Amino acid sequence: MRAIQAERRAVDTKESNPGPSVRWALISLSLSMLLASLGTSIANVGLPTLALAFGASFQQVQWVVVAYLLAITTLIVSVGRLGDIIGRRRLLLAGIATFTVASVLCGLAPTLGLLITARVVQGLGAAIMMALTMACVGEAVPKSQTGSAMGLLGTMSAIGTALGPTLGGILIASWGWPALFIVMAPLGVLTFALAHRFLSADRLVAPAQRIVFDHAGTVLLGLTLAAYALAMTTGHGSFGPLNVALLISAICGVGLFAIAETKASSPLIRLAIFRDPVLSAGFAMSALATTVVMATLVVGPFYLSGALALDAARVGLVMSTGPIVAALVGAPAGRIIDRFGPPGMILVGLIAMAIGSAILPLVPIRFGVVGYIAPLVVITAGYALFQAANNTAVMTKIQPDQRGVASGMLNLSRNLGLITGASVMGMLFAHGSTALKGTVIGPEAAAAGMRTTFIAGAALVTVAATMAWASRAKTQRSSPPHRALDNDSDHA
Repeated sequence: MRAIQAERRAVDTKESNPGPSVRWALISLSLSMLLASLGTSIANVGLPTLALAFGASFQQVQWVVVAYLLAITTLIVSVGRLGDIIGRRRLLLAGIATFTVASVLCGLAPTLGLLITARVVQGLGAAIMMALTMACVGEAVPKSQTGSAMGLLGTMSAIGTALGPTLGGILIASWGWPALFIVMAPLGVLTFALAHRFLSADRLVAPAQRIVFDHAGTVLLGLTLAAYALAMTTGHGSFGPLNVALLISAICGVGLFAIAETKASSPLIRLAIFRDPVLSAGFAMSALATTVVMATLVVGPFYLSGALALDAARVGLVMSTGPIVAALVGAPAGRIIDRFGPPGMILVGLIAMAIGSAILPLVPIRFGVVGYIAPLVVITAGYALFQAANNTAVMTKIQPDQRGVASGMLNLSRNLGLITGASVMGMLFAHGSTALKGTVIGPEAAAAGMRTTFIAGAALVTVAATMAWASRAKTQRSSPPHRALDNDSDHA
């Protein structure tokens, strides 16, 4: 009881006087999120250069991207849970160090095989960083500033994902492909130093209170996620028997994992959380919204170069619109969420994304770059608002001892969206433009592919908005939102 009272007094003190250390802690968490997200997208623009440098096919060099996403997707929930058990700060520091060292190894890799191996290690570090960054917000930031903190983290995630192609193009043109990876090493060192200095030390847990790690659930979930990721990325534009077999394996894996979790004394994921409409809808909406955002990154360059005839430099300049909008929207979005609450802002963000996605395929080629940028701004701004509000809703709803795994699941849903967006939405564009097997496409074909892709994107975001509305209505009928949050605080 005294320990709980002391902890609450400490929280109250932090609420009333956050101090500069809180700001520096938030900066370290923001940089961690930026680096992990940047690693997702920065290598995409370098694939043609890597193919020439290593004398490899596109299918081979694509594993530079796939290996990173596969490592994150497979491990992110497990490392989040591990952080809940052994301490989030110490595991986050280990993840930042792993990411930094692996970034250097990527840049120094003499062969494609070693580069892919280093990317797997880098993905392990990124999984730890993504899973634990949001989980550490509860200890680093006062509750009254949670929305603002999530807005900033969402901004950094969006910037990292969208900035990759632009920054990557500049780095390749100036210093060659190794710069794509080595540039992240000094940022990793800075992030590690700030996190080590300003993040609060992990609380010691008595031996009698230690939780046993769910090894069986971890293995089953990892294999299931790996099967899904491979099903979505193998084949490079076609969905053959191998993809079907992998997808069936993933579905069976979900069932086996659910059975294992019901029998585990300390499950990796408490399946009861999916009965909560805020949590279950939050994970699903995150995957759907991120699928559409990834489509802008995958399809956008083909449309800009094929339909609008822009050169590589101008394509990169137009693509930089996304991170600029995300940077401008993130901080105000966080304050709005703190003021009006997450549920309404989730719906507003998704509606904005749906409107932008519906407009984009209707804009004729003659409108040029402006006709592409305007709906892209609406999509990106809506996503920044949605992500901040959704993360805030989930992380304030979850119990403290499950923050790591909840953060991992949020990032897992995001990465599932990235993988699905890169594969499924890419296939839709290819079929819509008849640009299979990498053939060159003309303006009309690129515009047709864009229409096919974003008609589907608008439908996906509409589904997500419907889920948000239904979840909000169900929550309001069952209990007042503030009462639910207060009860969760009492359990803490």
